[in-house]
Amino acid sequence: MPVFPLGAHVDDAGARFAVASTSAEAVEVCLVDGPDGDLSERRVELTARTFGVWHGHVPGVAPGQRYGYRVRGPYRPWQGLRANPAKILVDPYARRITGRVTDLAAARGWVDDPMTGTLSERDSLGHVPLSVVTGPDPVPRTPRPDVPWSETVVAELHVRGYTMLHPEVPPEHRGTYLGLAHPAVIAHLRRIGVTAVELLPVMAIADEPPLLERGRTNYWGYATLGFLAPHAGYASVPGAEVAEFAAMVDALHAAGIEVILDVVPNHTAEGGVGGTTLSYRGLDAPAYYSLGGNGHDADITGTGNTLDSGSPTVIRMVCDALRHWVTAFGVDGFRIDLASVLGRPRSGAFDPHAPLLTAIAIDPVLSRVKLIAEPWDATGEGYRVGGFGVAWSEWNGRYRDAVRDFWRGHGGIGEVASRLTGSSDLYAANGRRPWASVNFVTAHDGFTLRDLVSYERKHNAANGEQNRDGTDDNRSQNFGVEGETSSPVVAERRRATARAMLGTLLLSTGTPMLLGGDELWRTQQGNNNAYCQDNEISWVDWSGDGLADFVARVTALRHSSPTLQRDRFYRDGEVLWWHPAGRRLRGHDWHDGGLHSLGLQRGEWLLLLHAGPDALAVTLPPGGPYCPELDSTRPDGVPAGTRPVPGGATITQPARSLLLLRHT
Repeated sequence: MPVFPLGAHVDDAGARFAVASTSAEAVEVCLVDGPDGDLSERRVELTARTFGVWHGHVPGVAPGQRYGYRVRGPYRPWQGLRANPAKILVDPYARRITGRVTDLAAARGWVDDPMTGTLSERDSLGHVPLSVVTGPDPVPRTPRPDVPWSETVVAELHVRGYTMLHPEVPPEHRGTYLGLAHPAVIAHLRRIGVTAVELLPVMAIADEPPLLERGRTNYWGYATLGFLAPHAGYASVPGAEVAEFAAMVDALHAAGIEVILDVVPNHTAEGGVGGTTLSYRGLDAPAYYSLGGNGHDADITGTGNTLDSGSPTVIRMVCDALRHWVTAFGVDGFRIDLASVLGRPRSGAFDPHAPLLTAIAIDPVLSRVKLIAEPWDATGEGYRVGGFGVAWSEWNGRYRDAVRDFWRGHGGIGEVASRLTGSSDLYAANGRRPWASVNFVTAHDGFTLRDLVSYERKHNAANGEQNRDGTDDNRSQNFGVEGETSSPVVAERRRATARAMLGTLLLSTGTPMLLGGDELWRTQQGNNNAYCQDNEISWVDWSGDGLADFVARVTALRHSSPTLQRDRFYRDGEVLWWHPAGRRLRGHDWHDGGLHSLGLQRGEWLLLLHAGPDALAVTLPPGGPYCPELDSTRPDGVPAGTRPVPGGATITQPARSLLLLRHT
């Protein structure tokens, strides 16, 4: 009987089940029926074991059947072995998962203490999620847009939060896959020039033990339970998540918009040893998790556990899962959360050629889609911006920090100049292109753009952690007022500075990533870690007076010009760095901490950035004339005048502004 593929697969006579566990002594597949609160269970032992995989065929099983596994084996916590047949376990390869943890005590495999206590004999059935047998995988109905990296503009979105308050989306579709597929939402994304959405995690999510203890939920979704199953909570109809996710991808593809998934193959929702036994811990903890001394989980993710990227079981599961999303749904790429963990087998030193990173990069399916690394983890050793292999693009945290610092008047201009032109110091040495730098100023983790110019301190009390969570390194400014203001002068300074940062982002060489909702001037009320806020703090408000007109103008300019979508690094002499005094920048200028203005001429474009608090006289380079194309002090970016300005002329550049001129 075939061992692979893993998971549950139906045929004319029933279903084949296969699950990996090298430490189990016996495995049963448990078929669950009946209404919630009165579940019944039929257990069938999987007697065949091949290559560490337990497998067998069960007649009469059809799509829709709920199931789980029970594992008998050693319970030796000091060695990391935690088999407990009282706990029904989700199939790691389940393509649908239903239910949630309703009783934390029932979901735990221990009593009194996870290391020294006794084995819990309480049955978890009825209190934890279950796997669901599915039929054949869907087939993508529309071709992938295959947008070149150099032409890509990404928007990072939350499926639920982006449409929960959208007035044109039907109430029953708000916050769902179908909500994101609504024509009004897609029209907005196209209008602001987005070519790809990067979706916060949509693989089946389960709330971690600390959140369950506080009665909260993981809104962001960085707590994966099943890596092959769409999250059921984003379906408008219970049980329809597979079909609705496929419909969303098809609708976005039909509009020319790619779908990139934020995936979390570095840890699971089970938490540390004091957490739950929902799947991996009960199946074979040493094969899935990186273990420290005395059976404790190694934790380089900050979540309590770390998947062992050196384990063949993990490597196979992650690659199989990613491949499934590409082949079944047509997904266009992945952003890997805490990706440096994937380069640290057994939580050791980082290696860009580690087995899991290499397996993804050379896979015949995965190597053909967009691969983005978040190049850090929860340790100092894991900060690896610029350290990944040639197949990977990266979230460029140094770009974020440099642009934030420049527009609040901190530091010299040398760092921001490197970031504006593609960060060749980070990505050129191993043959990568400028688009390997995924440039961003804001992301889900941290302040929104509005809050970045409204708060100097985090305000996270609503998270229930005494404001201890979230970073203190915000590099933000508030223009003299912490939080919202009734002053029209302060309000306009904030908006103008925000537009200047958006203009910088969208006109830099590299791949720009917007935070969805920034274009609508969204606030989180100063919360820079709203991971557990499934409410108006996190949802996008579509009623506000936003920055969408400005974003649309800048992206239109970017899409219209090969120079602004450059896919090669600049060579000496291809760019001109200009001092506002009317000369080329010199060596000492790059170290002048008091210089907060610079000009960058690339081809026909002259970009002038001025982060100072007062207007500045700027002498243009010779040549010309120069035609104004973008002015960040204007709400829609359209310059007040479009009359060409001769080369060598002196203009007045407003405070905290970005100007773009075209050499005609």
